[in-house]
Order: sequence, then structure tokens, then C-alpha cells
Amino acid sequence: MKVDLHMHSTYSDGSATLEELFQQAQAASLTHISVVDHDTVAHLEEGQQLAQKYDIHFIPGIEISAYDFERGRKVHMLGYQLQGACTNIRQLCQPLLTRRHEHTLWQLRQIQVAGFAITEEQACERISKAKVLYKQHIMDVLTTAAFDSKDYQTLYKSLFKNNGVAASDIRYVDVFDALRAIKADGGIAVLAHPGQLDSYEVAEQLIREGLDGIELVHPDHNEDDYERIVTMANKYGLLMTGGSDFHGRYGTEVALGKYVMQHLHMPNFVNA
Repeated sequence: MKVDLHMHSTYSDGSATLEELFQQAQAASLTHISVVDHDTVAHLEEGQQLAQKYDIHFIPGIEISAYDFERGRKVHMLGYQLQGACTNIRQLCQPLLTRRHEHTLWQLRQIQVAGFAITEEQACERISKAKVLYKQHIMDVLTTAAFDSKDYQTLYKSLFKNNGVAASDIRYVDVFDALRAIKADGGIAVLAHPGQLDSYEVAEQLIREGLDGIELVHPDHNEDDYERIVTMANKYGLLMTGGSDFHGRYGTEVALGKYVMQHLHMPNFVNA
């Protein structure tokens, strides 16, 4: 068993189509995958169909872009084994998707004013299933440099970070609302990459509210994170999940099959 429960497609901010993800997963001998596109469940129906075509177990999932308002930091919440129409998640996330699209269009206009040769049409051509514009789509127009390269990162930071012309962010949903929406739609709520976002403190509160698991395997986690997560999971009886956080060329270069779980620690798993 080779399990990757953290992948992104063109339904959000990944560069690979859903079918391309299944093809790459098959080539990497993955047996179980979950595509957790940001703030949307639009990919679930196609994912279930492709699971049959490629004989790969597909776990319906989502990654909700949330916020810990008490500590003033981002927190991402993963939801797995989602059931039915996911009406609670849709109601929570649709305004977030609208805000993201409108905000990215604003960022695009600031970049145009700064003198960069880019049009809205060029950026929106990069939008596929998502119907939402992301910073990655803008960057895809501006440069062919690899995400991890100095050229890409220098340009990205000069535009979107610190005092960059497009340095601004959207209002995210409350992490506790994200947790409740996932649970209300029959899902398993998992705290995403706490080492990456330093969200260990809020984890204690989330556990009291019904958190089911915590992400262990992730490219940004180090040995200290592994030890801390395993200790917390054992103490509170949490599931441990993991995956590559694969975004294709829109993210850090990651080979599928490298960041995997060897067992599916998920109760009542049903192959979709």
C-alpha cells in the first residue's frame, strides 16, 4: 500500500489536470490518493470516475484555507471521506473562492500598473476547472522559470510579499468553522502540515472541538515535527495522515511516491 493524501489539481492551484494526477499516481505505484483542492469539492465527481478507470482508491477530500484569529496566523484544514453534496462546505467556501478570484484580479491590476506586460486574458487562460484565478496563474504568464529557482522566487517575493505592489491577502474562514463544516458533511477533519504553518498551539483547541487527525508526512516537516506530531497523536488518539502536497510546476518540485504513508489510517474507508 502506498498512500498519498495531499495532492492538488487544476480545480484549484495545481498545474496538473485530475487525469494527469491519476496517470502520475499510477506510474508511481500509488494505491490510494486524495486530491484536496483548495476550498472546493468540484473535483470529487470526476475523481470518483477516474478512480475506476485507473484502479486507484480515491478518498474524497478538500483543503480549506482557514485562519486562527486568536493568534493571527493561517491554518489549513483537511477534510476526508466527505459525504453527499457537501452543502456545509460549499456554503462556507463559495464566498472564500469569490473573494480569492476578485482579489487576484486586483493583484493583476497592480502588477500591470507597475509596468509588467500581462493581460487579464493571458492570466485567465491558465484557469482550468477552478474558475478561480490564483497567483500561480499570474506567475505562469510572467516567467517560465522553475518554482524553486532563484529567478522565480525573487520575482514572486518582489510582487506578492513584504512591500510588493501586489502584497495583500484575502479574509479567510475561521478554522473552527472549517472544522465544523467538514464534520457536518460526514468528513474526517485533519490539521494540515502544522510544521509548515506553526499551528501546533491551535491544535489543542481543535482537538477539544472534535479534530480527528493531524498530518504527519509532508515535504516541509523535519524530524522535530515528526516527533511532535507523533507524540500529540498518541496522546489524543488522533489519526495521522500524509502526502506530497503536490502542485506540479506551480509548487516545489516533488516526485510522487516519495512522501507517502504505507498504511491508510482512516476508519470505515470505502472505495469511491
